[in-house]
Amino acid sequence: MQNPIDFVTRPDASRRRDILILALLFGVLFLQLLGQYPLIDPDETRYAEIPREMLERGDLITPLLNYVLYFEKPVLLYWLNALSFTLFGINEFAARLACALCGLGTVLFSYHLGRELFGRRVGLLSALVLGGCTGFLIQSRMNLTDIPLTFTMTVALGSYILAARDADRPRPGYYYLFYLFAALAVLAKGLIGIVLPGAVIFWHIALTRRWRILKEMRLPTGIILFLAVAAPWFVMVCQRNPDFFNFFFIHEHFERFLTKVHHRYQPFWYFVPILCGFMIPWSFFIPAALRGFWRERSVHGGESRLYLALWAIIIFLFFSKSNSKLPAYILPVYPALAILIAVLFDKALNGDFRPLRRPALAFGWLLVLLGCGSMIYPLVAHRPLVAPIGGLVVGSILLVQGAFSVGSAIRQDPRGLFTGMLLGSVLLFLVAPHFIYPLFVERKSYREPGEIVKKLAGPDAVLVSQGLRQGLSFYSGRRVAIFGGTGEIEFGSKIGDQSAWFLDRTRFLALWDGPRPVYAMILRKYLPELSRDGKASPRILWQSSKHYLVTNR
Repeated sequence: MQNPIDFVTRPDASRRRDILILALLFGVLFLQLLGQYPLIDPDETRYAEIPREMLERGDLITPLLNYVLYFEKPVLLYWLNALSFTLFGINEFAARLACALCGLGTVLFSYHLGRELFGRRVGLLSALVLGGCTGFLIQSRMNLTDIPLTFTMTVALGSYILAARDADRPRPGYYYLFYLFAALAVLAKGLIGIVLPGAVIFWHIALTRRWRILKEMRLPTGIILFLAVAAPWFVMVCQRNPDFFNFFFIHEHFERFLTKVHHRYQPFWYFVPILCGFMIPWSFFIPAALRGFWRERSVHGGESRLYLALWAIIIFLFFSKSNSKLPAYILPVYPALAILIAVLFDKALNGDFRPLRRPALAFGWLLVLLGCGSMIYPLVAHRPLVAPIGGLVVGSILLVQGAFSVGSAIRQDPRGLFTGMLLGSVLLFLVAPHFIYPLFVERKSYREPGEIVKKLAGPDAVLVSQGLRQGLSFYSGRRVAIFGGTGEIEFGSKIGDQSAWFLDRTRFLALWDGPRPVYAMILRKYLPELSRDGKASPRILWQSSKHYLVTNR
């Protein structure tokens, strides 16, 4: 196999050829076996079920989840998935395709941005760093709103600096690209699509004292373009649903950020270990990549490094301050950090290896320890999460990658270090999910019970779930009656008469003992109670470690 660094350092400067090679290389990684595993509750099935219901109803404006109003997110991913379902059918591959393509697009644009700011080699290294980041690869292959947000925000923020970096020659085309993709970012995840880029741009202008950029940004026509793209859906959904404005803008933005109403509170430092773990193997080089960005802002390339640092730091701090936190929220910082890390390795390839030595040694020895621990863990744990063969395979990859990193650091070999980290990360991405993902499938996938219901249940049957299980709706293709808590569709459950679909214990037992066939997803601990209190003895059709699918027939 050819060393990736040999390709990076070639004198050939063909942009089109670079993009084609990167698209083929990472296209395989992002798209291979995309539909192999079932969708995971709650996020993946939620963002598949909403567009499925949109297509079923022929309404692409008002989002419904389990056939009740659901206003927590804007519409971009729903539309992308609806298009994918139309082209490829309603299946796992189609449900994940849009996000995988957005992940691939983020890698390719990172190449373009890195090349424009620092040259071809940094551009290629940027793409390899981001595309070789295990956490970014895995999350981009999941059906999450944060992936389209990351792509659109990356293009928006990147377009701004490409337009503004040359004070003597502003590039208006990139400004308009900024407004377009900022609008798409708003459609991807709401006001943060413009608030966060706006904060980064403000601090860039303020710290560089380049206030004339405000005159160059084509603000009047740019705002018109932004509103022309972002506003129509919000206007139409508000017209059809008067409750949308208050719930989406007040409850889902201000209350989510300022309060703990969503029960996703984590401490301020929550994203530090998340970033370190999800951006492996490159996370150990983040401090060195950020070092000196302010002090060196006036040297060649210094303003671009300052901007990328502001991009990463402001977004990271914003989500750290928020009272609602999930691991995928900080994905938009990855492209900026990838380019900064690429600049660090570019300097090492030019002979300055010193900033890499300590983090490479620390990273390498940590991987050696993790590799040994991964091999031992299944043999000594009482109920291990992975089988011994899985621990052996994953541990071996980590051990070899760690030893290679230590050796490269001692030899001060940036080519060997980069190549070993990249290939080890890609190999880990290809191998580890086959041992780890089945655990999530067993606990958080409802494909099998949903397909059982779809096969056995007639039109008069009722599907009931103890708590919201969104995969049941998606895989059965029908509405689910809920008892034991409304979950995240509490808002929709209060709009209109939903009494037939949100049940208390008494009404569920009455339905269970009635004349209609009932298929119920219940917690395992509830089975004795149902057997005792229900007249019809429950027949088990499917079971997992947490649930039973039972029927009264």
